[in-house]
Amino acid sequence: MRSRRTALGLLAAFLAAGSVFVRAGQQGSSQTPSPFPLSNAVRERGSSVTGAYEGWYAEKDGSIRMLVGYFNRNTAQELDIPVGPNNRIDPGGPDQGQPTHFLTARQFGVFTIKLPKDFGDKKLTWTIVANGLTNTITMHLKKDWIIEPFLDAASKNTPPVLKFQADGMPFTGPPVAIAASYTAVVGEPLTLTSWGSDEGAKVNVETGGRGRGGAGGFSPLIESWSKFRGPGAVTFAQARPTLDRENGGKATTTATFSAPGDYVLRLQANDSSGDGGGGFQCCWTNAHVAVSVKARP
Repeated sequence: MRSRRTALGLLAAFLAAGSVFVRAGQQGSSQTPSPFPLSNAVRERGSSVTGAYEGWYAEKDGSIRMLVGYFNRNTAQELDIPVGPNNRIDPGGPDQGQPTHFLTARQFGVFTIKLPKDFGDKKLTWTIVANGLTNTITMHLKKDWIIEPFLDAASKNTPPVLKFQADGMPFTGPPVAIAASYTAVVGEPLTLTSWGSDEGAKVNVETGGRGRGGAGGFSPLIESWSKFRGPGAVTFAQARPTLDRENGGKATTTATFSAPGDYVLRLQANDSSGDGGGGFQCCWTNAHVAVSVKARP
């Protein structure tokens, strides 16, 4: 199982780095290929963004979801690409809940797409045009793309748990709904409070390493806030807030918005398995919160 997951992880990374690339203005992978290399260069600015299909999984209620991330090859350029011709998922789109703000580097499992029961062998494509460069990926339900985002079969590790009230609903694994809603005013800091916890791996734990089963005691947990959607810039007082383990893993920061409108923020929690779970698509948690920002009176 683990070797298969490693192969899938490497394949996903390869696809993220070298997905279908066509010239700006072309409409899909069936077009004449560009003379440029499939893997666009990683540089500070001016390079491309590619969607990354992590795989698909079944929810407890029997529904099927695709888990999707992306790879921004610009090391110093975050991009805002509104839903539309330059950021579209087809068919059924262009809006299927994808981000419009793209952080640098590889971002794992940032959103999900719920599929109809009769999806079968159909396919979706996600096209992103960034810096004049167009990349399109294909998403499907092939059997070798089944993932297990809620359990690492080898270590019995599970994703961290996030809450937005001390006694509130827990969120774990891929994002499936808006976890909390807030209102804010342009230029005025909005307080964001979360509670995070993680049990860590339960078997095959290295000494001094992962989870409560290791000599290290608590599983290391890192939370990070980022903009997912929105019309303006978002400034976080502390994008990676410190967790108070003596107070249920409470973490507090503030977000300040430069323009009015509707925003979605992403809170990601990573345990010792690291970003992307070491290629096994488990175990991290992404939660989305909505913020309605009003103009200053």
